[in-house]
Amino acid sequence: MNIYIIGISIVGLASLAMAWMPALTEKTGISYSVWYILAGILLYTFFDFFPNPDPIRKESYTIHLSELVVIISLMGTGLKLDEPFSLKSWRLPFRLVTITMLLSIGLVTLLSYYSLGFGLAAALLLGAVLAPTDPVLASDVQVGPPLEKDQNKVRFALTAEAGMNDGMAFPFTWLAISAALGGVLTKENFLEWLWVDIIYRILAGLVIGYVIGRILAWLLFYLPKKGITVEIRDGFVAISTTLTVYGLTELAHGYGFIAVFVAAVTMRNYELDHHYHTKMHSFTDQIERILLAIVLILFGGSLATGILEKLNWQMVAFALVFLFIIRPVTAYISLFSSGLTVKEKLGISFFGIRGIGSFFYLSFALSKAEFSHVDELWATLALVVLLSIVFHGCTAALSMKYIEKDQQQGEET
Repeated sequence: MNIYIIGISIVGLASLAMAWMPALTEKTGISYSVWYILAGILLYTFFDFFPNPDPIRKESYTIHLSELVVIISLMGTGLKLDEPFSLKSWRLPFRLVTITMLLSIGLVTLLSYYSLGFGLAAALLLGAVLAPTDPVLASDVQVGPPLEKDQNKVRFALTAEAGMNDGMAFPFTWLAISAALGGVLTKENFLEWLWVDIIYRILAGLVIGYVIGRILAWLLFYLPKKGITVEIRDGFVAISTTLTVYGLTELAHGYGFIAVFVAAVTMRNYELDHHYHTKMHSFTDQIERILLAIVLILFGGSLATGILEKLNWQMVAFALVFLFIIRPVTAYISLFSSGLTVKEKLGISFFGIRGIGSFFYLSFALSKAEFSHVDELWATLALVVLLSIVFHGCTAALSMKYIEKDQQQGEET
């Protein structure tokens, strides 16, 4: 039996089926992520010749596959935001990426330290990896493609938050790594973390992303308009830009996630109404969905092959508390005096979907330092992501329609 041929056949079928999945989601109200995870569970339950999906033993491919999916998604996320960037108009995602994220990290760290019995480094790591919402699995609650003029506040806030906070969780991942390497957090390594992992790495990501984004916008929009160069309209430019920006930023020891999103937003804001953004976004979306099909099947396979074996009732309780209390409450607090209605605040607060980005952060941290409770960390994260996909995936479509219907009625009156 040729395992390679079987493997590429399954990948082909999975990616082909993805073409119909958005329509299926709209008809059933259930996210396609649920179906792909179920497919992975069934495949790995009844067949034993597929590649090992265990992220613990396949650490390097977990890092790089999840990394690739996230950076492509971040480019697509930045390109589809119609709202021009400004501190005032983007105040909602800024609140979510600061107040909500910091409160969430602090509460998760305390809860996992005292109730799950994790060490300080492992508890802080769990707080960091669960902090970012996911730009990959949250398409049902995000804005649509570029130039759709019906992008409401709830979808915009959730989309921009997912684009921004995937990079902002990195400093706390590095803090956990520092704690694991040093055994304790000393004044010296805390100051080094402050200057290097927060100030330098964030600034490097912002500057490199902005500079490359402006240069590419100048090449793609300004020069052709002046007749100096030919007009380029290939969608793959978005993927090329993603890899270039990410690679150069990481070489400079900055945060590549931040740089990719900043570059995408910078290009988008240069010519907000240009239809080329739609073509670039469409290309990133197609590549992202192919990769996502593979990742979700592997995730389903890991569920079938024992990633949840170390679960106990405390971890189950923790996952439920995190998804249904910590995220909603901290997000709702951050939206105080935001001018949103109660339903809009509840929508933003509830749909803090977790996913592929968290897999990257955990596998990345475990490759840099020795942590205690590794199996328990993976089991807890896998359960949180599974519950998030199921609960959010089965409620997102109907909930967003309900919120948008209420918004339309408010505008009419």
